Amino acid sequence: MSSPRAAVHHSASSWRQPCPPAASAERSALVEEIAKRVLALGPGRLLVGIDGFTAAGKTSFGHELAAWISNAGRPVLRATLDDFKKPWRDRHLYDRESGEGYYRNAYDYPSARRLLLDPCRSPEATSAALCSIDPLTQRDHSAETAPLDADSVLIVDGVFAFRPEIDEYWDFRIWLQIDAELSVQRGGERDQDWAGSEAESIHRNRYLVAERIYLQEADPLPRMDVVIDNSVFADPQLLSTRDFADPGKVGE
Repeated sequence: MSSPRAAVHHSASSWRQPCPPAASAERSALVEEIAKRVLALGPGRLLVGIDGFTAAGKTSFGHELAAWISNAGRPVLRATLDDFKKPWRDRHLYDRESGEGYYRNAYDYPSARRLLLDPCRSPEATSAALCSIDPLTQRDHSAETAPLDADSVLIVDGVFAFRPEIDEYWDFRIWLQIDAELSVQRGGERDQDWAGSEAESIHRNRYLVAERIYLQEADPLPRMDVVIDNSVFADPQLLSTRDFADPGKVGE
């Protein structure tokens, strides 16, 4: 890569996670392969979605992909759908704590479209907001924007990224595969700081239930450009998308 490094613009959210250090030569090679597939789509703006079960490693992979693409000379915008949830102050208006309620009600797709996806898709737009409501502080960041260039690459990670409300936006779709029990284990360990002893139960009875509804209703797997087994962080494996035509395989 001989091009000068381009900027990576991140969300202002306090939920933002750091880019992980290089885990292995094998992982670095896979990130490079996926980045080259994305860049091969062309020189204009590109929108990349990264989905998978909770704690599948979506944010880390998005950061790694962004770093490679910026090193190749393309400006990158990084966002997560967790920064486009409905504010907690309105939670009394709807169910957000059951599995089905979380799937139906937690995310604010109109804001994601208006603030982020529509500007990135519009050639006339010169900026986009990378965060609506900070999921931790509940601060409104919707007026804070990042610049859009003609060749910017937007990389968005998050569960339910390929729901009908926003599925049409993506130029490239990535699914990170881990099994359901590993999702619960990883998520429970990760979220003990804020959920305490309830963390594993929240992941099993809310997030996992919501994700199974998503798989049944949206059936995203047949539309993936890339499916990656991310069970072992240092040794991710490319899988055949044909193996995931049946969404039941992912929910097991």
